[in-house]
Amino acid sequence: MANVNDLYNKSFGQMGSVFSDSTDPCTPPSNKVFIAITFLSTTTFDSSGGLKADTSNDALEFVGTEAAAHDLSVGSETNVSGGGGAQIDVNNSFTRGMTIYGRWTEIDAASGSYIAYIGD
Repeated sequence: MANVNDLYNKSFGQMGSVFSDSTDPCTPPSNKVFIAITFLSTTTFDSSGGLKADTSNDALEFVGTEAAAHDLSVGSETNVSGGGGAQIDVNNSFTRGMTIYGRWTEIDAASGSYIAYIGD
């Protein structure tokens, strides 16, 4: 039986983190993802693959720069996908102090700095 405290801690980045203030991509360890990103300065992502959402589970959608999540027409929602979502692009900026949560396999900032937290 799994230890509930370990499961809880893993869901909040207790598997490590990475700091970046460069435009080089960051990737998590094998079989892991980034589960949260805290911005230390205003940050934008590369328009091509800047924030790669985890697509390993067809029943979950996460924001990213490669595709919109939950982007169905409002009123056309399903059990998996919501409506009204948009794709992140180079014109979107994330301000200092903001934290976003999700599941990402790569982060490639066009500008700014951040700490990304690793989870299962």
